[in-house]
Amino acid sequence: MSTDLPEYYFRVRENGAFVFRVDTENRQRRIDMDQIAVVNIKNGEVKPHGDRILSEADKTAILGWMEDRRAVLAARDIDDILRTVDHLNLTTHWAQSRALDEDLETVTDALLLAMHDLRSVLVRKKADRLMKG
Repeated sequence: MSTDLPEYYFRVRENGAFVFRVDTENRQRRIDMDQIAVVNIKNGEVKPHGDRILSEADKTAILGWMEDRRAVLAARDIDDILRTVDHLNLTTHWAQSRALDEDLETVTDALLLAMHDLRSVLVRKKADRLMKG
């Protein structure tokens, strides 16, 4: 384990993170983590923990983490969609080459509805973009 620990630790949760200040400057030379805030990534809210007042350094670190986290989540979203495209291609190959009639009966309606819904949204969004540009 590195002796150079970060000043802040962000415990990721569904909508953001709990923010802790990391302290190693104590008599027992232990790592203490003092919660200083709760962050909500979706609405940008930063709530100091308890009656704590956040310093400018705290706010800067938190806002920087939020910006980085949003970038990571956006990249993951795109990667998930590209994986979905791959999975659709694999599903097409499965349906054409290996699926049994009863397998197709199980999945066909759900797939057709989902693909119709997706196609409708994509076509509408593409038309909107074309009308703007």
